[in-house]
Amino acid sequence: MELSNEDLLRLNVLLANDIEAIRIDEQNMTVYGLARGNEARVPLNPTGRPEKYLRLVREMLSSHVLGSPGGYPVFLQRWTRMGQARETHLDKLLLLGEPEAVTAVAGAPGLSDDLARRTWWAQPTSDIARRMLDKQAVVQGTMGKELADYLAEHLPFESDPMLVIATIRLILQPGLIEPEARDRIFRLGTHRNVYHIGFLEALPDELPDTLPARADHADYRDRLAALATNGNALAALLDKLLDSRGQTFLAVSETQLQHPVDKYTVAKLMDIIGNYLRPALGAQKPAREIGAAIAATEKLMAASGGEPAALLEAVPELREEIAATLTLAHTGEALVTPIIAASTASGTLLRRKLEPVLEPLLKQYAILRKTAHATGGGRAARRSLGR
Repeated sequence: MELSNEDLLRLNVLLANDIEAIRIDEQNMTVYGLARGNEARVPLNPTGRPEKYLRLVREMLSSHVLGSPGGYPVFLQRWTRMGQARETHLDKLLLLGEPEAVTAVAGAPGLSDDLARRTWWAQPTSDIARRMLDKQAVVQGTMGKELADYLAEHLPFESDPMLVIATIRLILQPGLIEPEARDRIFRLGTHRNVYHIGFLEALPDELPDTLPARADHADYRDRLAALATNGNALAALLDKLLDSRGQTFLAVSETQLQHPVDKYTVAKLMDIIGNYLRPALGAQKPAREIGAAIAATEKLMAASGGEPAALLEAVPELREEIAATLTLAHTGEALVTPIIAASTASGTLLRRKLEPVLEPLLKQYAILRKTAHATGGGRAARRSLGR
């Protein structure tokens, strides 16, 4: 089989122009070319089976762009979906009419704002938008807002919880979506918890619907601030946790712990919480199981020196809060790995399986928020946590 003379002529005319990108509509057997903002269209006239004919079209494009009809499969070994495309050849990849080549460009570290424009024309999908919004050149360029608006509009149709979290993290980058859109998406999290996990990762200290500082924060603020000024990171963290920002973070993340979606989002949430409180540990490594975390906290609280001791001396009334902060700083995926690795449970059943880890953590939350802690053993607590 060969390309028809008519198609060969039209494709050569198309390539003779200053083409920026090419895409192929396989269903309608049409080749489109982008040139200086205008779109050229070449309807194909297959002389045989469509899939074989399209392969001939791509071989012709590859011969023109790379100098070899088999050039693309060879180059694909190096230009992978992991963003390893050569920056000097990114523009050529967009002329091959290959979806995988477009994906390679979208994931390339050297992606520019102009290449993002061409890539988006070639393959306007959520996956491509997410890959490109991972690049600061795109976020700060003209394409950033367009991609973020697209992802925000299509967010309700995204079914994979981990992709929802990734999408929200990306669109919440500074300058991409309007505050009204941000707040609307946050409110939707009331009915779809995973939205709030994305907010916890992207804007841990700037969450919408902020709560007030803890009622007694003013009693300790000055003493905590004085220690923080002298370099006590634990004091600075505790001051934030008692203030409005920390109370809001604790409230939102506590709700997510009480209503797990699946094991992957639980692992993500545990890491987000741990990263937020990690300054409390200093150079100490987080424990890999909850018993070790509690033991490490007890050891630090009993030590005669270091930041915990200085903090205890300044605000002895906050002894429980200091211990709670130190314990929660060990939060991370490692604490739940033995459970989630052996389970496919989700929702309420997953919550019950995770109780040995979550209950001690939620007890620390209750101390920091000065709220009553309902244990997993109570019937009312089980009804609440299983909503």
